[in-house]
Amino acid sequence: MEKIKVYGRQKVNGSVQISGAKNAALPLFAATLLSDNGMCLKNVPPLADIETMTELLEKLGVVCISKQNSIYDGIVKFKTDEISSFTAPYEVVKKMRASILVLGPLLARFGRCKVSLPGGCAIGVRPIDLHLKGLEALGAKVELKDGYVHASAIDGLKGATFEFPIVTVTGTENILMAATLADGSTILKNAAREPEIVDLANCLNAMGARISGQGTSTITIEGVTSLHYAEYSILPDRIEAGTYAIAAGITRGKVDLLGGNFRELLPTFIEKMEETGMKFTDIENGLRVESCGEIVPTNISTEPFPGFPTDLQAQSMALLAVANGESEICENIWENRFMHVAEFMRMGANITINGSYAHIVGVPTLKGAPVMATDLRASFGLVLAALAAEGDTVIDRVYHLDRGYCCVTEKFAGCGVVVERF
Repeated sequence: MEKIKVYGRQKVNGSVQISGAKNAALPLFAATLLSDNGMCLKNVPPLADIETMTELLEKLGVVCISKQNSIYDGIVKFKTDEISSFTAPYEVVKKMRASILVLGPLLARFGRCKVSLPGGCAIGVRPIDLHLKGLEALGAKVELKDGYVHASAIDGLKGATFEFPIVTVTGTENILMAATLADGSTILKNAAREPEIVDLANCLNAMGARISGQGTSTITIEGVTSLHYAEYSILPDRIEAGTYAIAAGITRGKVDLLGGNFRELLPTFIEKMEETGMKFTDIENGLRVESCGEIVPTNISTEPFPGFPTDLQAQSMALLAVANGESEICENIWENRFMHVAEFMRMGANITINGSYAHIVGVPTLKGAPVMATDLRASFGLVLAALAAEGDTVIDRVYHLDRGYCCVTEKFAGCGVVVERF
């Protein structure tokens, strides 16, 4: 099993090309199932989760032809006219919860499907009941049997109004995709507003869908009979951008984040990081992030977009662990997303957990130690803590990191930072 060795007391100073967003790419891969004319996606990040989604599509009969544009991104062409299976098997779906995103497209295009209940990293329960209720509102018949979702709509899906009782990103994506081929109009209320939702809707519109309201809490979909071929470039990864921004802050360095309008993608995150003493300056095709020296404590509460992203919670905790004072983080999205705290404490962090709250008392310095990644975002949180620590740190279970961050050693090398895999 691969590990990462991080040498302590390193300063980030350079630029990072931000890759395409994993959380946008996965639903876009699933959306290719809606058209029998195929699709071409650009700015595809080379990640383990992308490999898993590719494997799943190929199990269904999709032909995926990949070409690397650079070490940071690629182009994937999809041939979707000969789907040979409507079953998403457990052996693939268990690797990644986002696999459930094939449910809506398969049902909408073919009128039936069988999708395994999802697996993935254990940061929360993540039930799919809202996905199923949304599909039922569109006229689907849904049955859970032997660990699989059996769904059918023999006469096709019908447009309807459905209100999500709580905001769900993948739930919004699944019902949004299904509704594109439904008969009539569909209105989704209390829909997720994340940039990845907007990206999905924009891609579907490029394929011939009729979607409006994306980016707001009410999305309207006018059903069409079919979707056609399109070429689409995936938006940059706001979570990767935020992670490298924190790298500059925790090491008292400077980094240019290249590849997108990150102020638009990370409004609340930037506000909070400015409170900690970081400076953000617009540059051509990106954003410059600089540390102003002392790390100032602050309080963070994770919320759906445009609030503070839960996917940047662990990385921010690493920063606040060495702030000059006391901070608090309230995790409102996932009920089990403080597993990384024990690993931070192995490095000397002073953190107390009380339910959904983490109380953090900043320490002058962290100490290098052998630690273990507990999930995707926590893995990079440990890398950040290690960069600021005294001594070296070895991080186990690197496969978590590879699910959502590509070319880490190369991107850090461009900032004068040495991170070794072995």
